[in-house]
Amino acid sequence: MPERRVPRARRFLVCEPRHFAVQYAINPWMHPDTQVDVDLARDQWRTLIEAYRSHGHTVESVEPVAGLPDMVFAANSALVLEGRVFGSLFHAEQRRPESTAYDTWFKTAGFDVYRPESVCEGEGDLVPTGRYVLAGTGFRTTPQAHREVQEFFGVPVIGLQLVDPYFYHLDTALFVLDEDTVAYYPEAFSPGSREVLARLYPDAVLATRADALAFGLNSVSDGRHVFVAPGATALTEQLAHRGYVPVPVDLSEFHKAGGGIKCCTQEIRS
Repeated sequence: MPERRVPRARRFLVCEPRHFAVQYAINPWMHPDTQVDVDLARDQWRTLIEAYRSHGHTVESVEPVAGLPDMVFAANSALVLEGRVFGSLFHAEQRRPESTAYDTWFKTAGFDVYRPESVCEGEGDLVPTGRYVLAGTGFRTTPQAHREVQEFFGVPVIGLQLVDPYFYHLDTALFVLDEDTVAYYPEAFSPGSREVLARLYPDAVLATRADALAFGLNSVSDGRHVFVAPGATALTEQLAHRGYVPVPVDLSEFHKAGGGIKCCTQEIRS
């Protein structure tokens, strides 16, 4: 019998895709001539929000800003641990104004916000696991930012080198299932980083490239329910076998910009 998993209620911050579009190319998924169906994107996004709420999670929203088409990807805005906010400094000039909009929301909500000196793209590359913060680098967030994160939170930060541009953020190649378990696509990482992950998580769920390209690793888990891309079929089977409950949510319109479920979801950890 699979182990029975226990969910934990989460608090999420999201941003409606009112202005979502593909207007520039900053990753291999993006092509400026791509047409986005904004109505479909809104419907898919609303389905995700309804899924979160129906499973007992709190969802709050930041107001979208015209001219910031990627602002829907709330995960990149910050890392929030124990009520402390480590903000963002985006690699792409086009996205840098997003930091101000999110900082304003956090400050209005009563948080102090630390603005990094080095390029850092929030939960896109910073993944808390309970004992550590796993931190991606290679395409966006810098190793210097990893050091800032460790100094700010006082939590050990473990750097992981990303090597495949299709998995330009850590949250496209790895996600946390619970405090003891992660799922990841090994070939997204350098050989040394693969060895680190194997040592830390010998019982990890290993995903195929097909599932990773279907944004299966851009998932959100509450410890029992896993909000996951429906195209990641082999991964979904593995999760169910381990006792997790997959909750398929189709965000395929957002794949045109290189994003998925986790990209659209910032977790506020008090």
